[in-house]
Amino acid sequence: MKKVLVTGAAGSIGTHVIKYLLAEGKYEVTALDLKNKNVFKKMKRFRKRINILYGDVNDRVLIEALVKDHDIIIHLASSLPPLSDMKKGLADIVDYDGCENIIRAISYYNPKCHLFLASTTSMYKTKENPTVKSHIELDEYDYFSLAKYKTELLVKEKLKNYTIYRIPLVLSNPLKDPFMFHVKKKCMVDCITKEDCAYAFVKGIKHLDKLNRKTFNVTGEEPVFYKDLLNKILEINGLSFKYVFSRAFLEKNYYSPVCGDRDELNDIINYRNDSLAEYYNRLRGRSKKRKFARFLAKPFIKNK
Repeated sequence: MKKVLVTGAAGSIGTHVIKYLLAEGKYEVTALDLKNKNVFKKMKRFRKRINILYGDVNDRVLIEALVKDHDIIIHLASSLPPLSDMKKGLADIVDYDGCENIIRAISYYNPKCHLFLASTTSMYKTKENPTVKSHIELDEYDYFSLAKYKTELLVKEKLKNYTIYRIPLVLSNPLKDPFMFHVKKKCMVDCITKEDCAYAFVKGIKHLDKLNRKTFNVTGEEPVFYKDLLNKILEINGLSFKYVFSRAFLEKNYYSPVCGDRDELNDIINYRNDSLAEYYNRLRGRSKKRKFARFLAKPFIKNK
């Protein structure tokens, strides 16, 4: 039975990774995340089926102990935008330094361990139909993408067994989970539901020979105009503080371009099972009581 460590396990993708690993019935799962009330609440349902540890990926002693005992690491721990782009140095500490700690432990104690790294397609910026071979040029203020790109280079230099997934806009519950509202309205975006994104990691474990030492753009079933996506979310969920704050105060600097090689990974591991229509249906099921919020959202929808 392979042992799988999931960092950032309480995130919107991490909880689904755990769920799908358990559904396979052939993995011993360890979840790692920071200890707080929200994380504890999300992990509570798994506590009798997996090993749960609360700690920091920058804790060298903890990471060394975990890496020694695991075959696969799915590294999801990250400082996401907009926070990571508002606070200089945060992404370097969480994303780069945290992964460097894992890489060091793998190199010294468990070279056969396979690392799945969650990166981002936001590093492509305004490139049209980018692929993993596209040249990357980042400005000095895009702290999140800079940290992810530096981390990718470190992984490629130091490890023999790795797979890098560049992830686009993730469709989760905008009322509870992190959601990238700070995207330019007129952009056509690649996006993926958190369910399909999580499944890509789990399916990837079965195809390590085909994925090893490679980078892939992980994308959903269909691109969409961002303004249409926003309209639909407002129509279903209504107005929220997160939406108002992001659209009013944050720079529209998050990119999720439609990738030219968007089908490459799916052709290998066949991870896509979800659709935008199903995503919208799930939102409707969770938003039945938000009548007043939907009423407040109507002027915003009309003005788009």
